Amino acid sequence: MIVLQRYNSAHPHFIQLVRELDAFLAELDGEEHQFYHQLNAITNLRHVLVGYEAGTPVCCGAFRPVDSHSVEIKRMYTIPGARGKNYASALLKALEQWASELSYTTSVLETGKRQPDAIALYEKNGYRRIANYGQYAGIENSICFSKAL
Repeated sequence: MIVLQRYNSAHPHFIQLVRELDAFLAELDGEEHQFYHQLNAITNLRHVLVGYEAGTPVCCGAFRPVDSHSVEIKRMYTIPGARGKNYASALLKALEQWASELSYTTSVLETGKRQPDAIALYEKNGYRRIANYGQYAGIENSICFSKAL
């Protein structure tokens, strides 16, 4: 069972999980990692979730406002030993619920073509592919998604 806690990006468990995520993505993205890394700063994120299994932090995610109606899902990660337990879906749904509580109506996100598990997660949870937005426009490795909340 997973227990989700709301924090901001200064929480040490979130910082720890994001370090693991960045190490994973650095291997996966190779030379492109530096481009993505600059877009994924975690300073000043006010809406962060950390998931705990038996008191141990095992997953995280966040969102940031894009405009008055939309949020962008950021920094989704589940440690390898906790994958396959639907924690990522629970985390994503909780982020969407939190955004809805704050009157946001749309969620967008970006993931990479080299992340088939992430793509499957978002599609399974009702996200639809959209044209690459903002800083991801024209980036070959990026896939962007949107969902009405």
